[in-house]
Amino acid sequence: MYSEKALEHFKNPKFAGEIKDANGTGEVGNVACGDVIKVYIKVNKKGILEDVRFQTYGCVAAIAASDALCEMARGKHIDDVLKMKYEDIVKELGGLPPVKFHCSVMGIQALKKAIEDYKKKR
Repeated sequence: MYSEKALEHFKNPKFAGEIKDANGTGEVGNVACGDVIKVYIKVNKKGILEDVRFQTYGCVAAIAASDALCEMARGKHIDDVLKMKYEDIVKELGGLPPVKFHCSVMGIQALKKAIEDYKKKR
C-alpha cells in the first residue's frame, strides 16, 4: 500500500518534464524492474539548484520518489543535496513498501549523476 502523500506525488507530479537548458543531467535504470529515471538540474552561480525536473518511466513508487526528490532538492545548495539519502525520500513520501525502496535509491543516484555532470561541464 502507498501513503496518500506518495499517491499525490504519483497522480499530480509537480516536477515532471525536461529542462531544455539544464546544466546537468543524470540517468539511472534498473534492468530487473525496467524503471528509468532521468533528472535535470539548473544550478546558479552560488551552487543553488534553481530548478530540478525529472522524466521517469516506471511504477508508482518510481514516479512518486522522483517528484519528491525534486521537491526536496530544489532551492538547496549542491553540498546539501549531496548529503540526501534514499531514506529521506521514503520518509518524505510517508513510507514505501520495502520492495520499492530501490526506486528512491535510483532517484538519489540520478540526482548525484546530474550534479557530477554539472561539475564536469563547469
